[in-house]
Amino acid sequence: MIKTPEQQLITIKESSCSVTGTFRSNGGGGLIINGRSSSEYDHVLGGGIFDDQIQDDWLPITESRKGNIISVVFHLLCSGIGFQALSLPVAFVTLGWFWGIICLSLAFSWQLYTIWILVHLSEPVTGTGTRHSRYLRLAIAAFGPKLGKLLGIFPVMYLSGGSCVMLIITAGANIERLFEIIVCGGGDDNTCTEAKSLPGVVCFLMFTCVAILIAQLPNLNSIAKVSMIGSITAVGSCTLIWALSIKNGRPDHVSYHSLKMPRSDHMDKFGDIFNAIGIIVLAFRGHNLVLEIQGTLPSNSKNPPGKTMWRGVTISYLIIAMTLFPLTICGFWAYGNKVTANGGLLSAFWQVHGHNKSRLVLGTMYVLAVINSLSSFPIYAMPTFDNLEFMYISAKRRRCPKWVRFGFRLFFGGLTFFIAVAFPFLRSLGPLIGGITLPLTYVYPCFMYISIRKPGRNGGMWWLNLGLGCLGTILSVVLVVAAVWNLANTGLHANFFRP
Repeated sequence: MIKTPEQQLITIKESSCSVTGTFRSNGGGGLIINGRSSSEYDHVLGGGIFDDQIQDDWLPITESRKGNIISVVFHLLCSGIGFQALSLPVAFVTLGWFWGIICLSLAFSWQLYTIWILVHLSEPVTGTGTRHSRYLRLAIAAFGPKLGKLLGIFPVMYLSGGSCVMLIITAGANIERLFEIIVCGGGDDNTCTEAKSLPGVVCFLMFTCVAILIAQLPNLNSIAKVSMIGSITAVGSCTLIWALSIKNGRPDHVSYHSLKMPRSDHMDKFGDIFNAIGIIVLAFRGHNLVLEIQGTLPSNSKNPPGKTMWRGVTISYLIIAMTLFPLTICGFWAYGNKVTANGGLLSAFWQVHGHNKSRLVLGTMYVLAVINSLSSFPIYAMPTFDNLEFMYISAKRRRCPKWVRFGFRLFFGGLTFFIAVAFPFLRSLGPLIGGITLPLTYVYPCFMYISIRKPGRNGGMWWLNLGLGCLGTILSVVLVVAAVWNLANTGLHANFFRP
């Protein structure tokens, strides 16, 4: 009997146990073996591609390939709009109106192009049939096992765990302020605020406990409704801030100049400018999730997942642009240099309008911000969950039990909580973090395209990707140097274990 490529006879033997049967693709990236989905098996007996495909069916990112364009849009919005967006007006204080808008537009366009690259590189290259559903695996395919892991594993894991730490710190501060609004009604009653404020550690712990409960959802596709809530609250809170800022008008004595002392040293000015660019770069994080989100889409030869993914990217990033640009421009117009890197627009709004706005309006803004942080936590944590389970499956060659999965996620939550309490000043390191993680967004995809697709040497695509990759590498080094220089000059308020 002639077997088609999609249906072959396979015999797997281990000790005295053997399994013989036919297998075929299930259309969702996994296998059907003797009529049963590969995800139903608890352990692996054989090796080769059979192992790899069953592993994908057991790991939380690709466990369910039943996503669609709606879930893609929600995931992208939830990961694409976050707390960093509220600090974008800080960059305009240094760059000014013209260069601020230019840098924001260039950063948005550049990262949209690299997303296009990632979406297309995720699809199987002719002859291999392999879908790259994780950023790290694509880096390994492009640069080789050693270099791919060296370049990819730190920024991917850092953006996953680091973003969760930042969410705990930001949401903890928002919970503390929300408690003040509920108890004291906002305003300038410092006596009430000091007497009835919640300790920062308690706020961090409250957020972490709820976030870990939400993160117990089994896989990336199962948190689509959570991402929907995160998307709505992200767009809603950002729109509410800039709309109310315009309605209330610009306060008197708003300045668009930096609060820092005028600097005559060219190196100091250089540091300020590139720190501002680092803040813009950090706002467009989330590239470590694009391939993972695409991995939730089913494989279909008539409608490849890349087409669905790109339609989702187009819709979501149109909404992101309509959210971030008005937020940044209107926020800078309304508050100028009152927007700080640590507090963002929420703190500026509180500082200017906290005494004359109703408790309902102020509370709504902070509730939306906290809900958005809770909804963003599981999607940013998913690459770390996936990596932890991958190590378990590789060692044990069996599905990760529920109690082990629960233990991994509880451990991750406890670790991020500890780091947030130990280093509550991490928000002030935004420019440095932006420089370190810039290659993940702006550099690696360009070199990946050259390595995998191999465009004609000296052709347009070859020069474009080589030029952008080299420019991004230089920019990353300059941003890190500028951030370190600025920290050396101004110092760092390192309040260890005092959130």
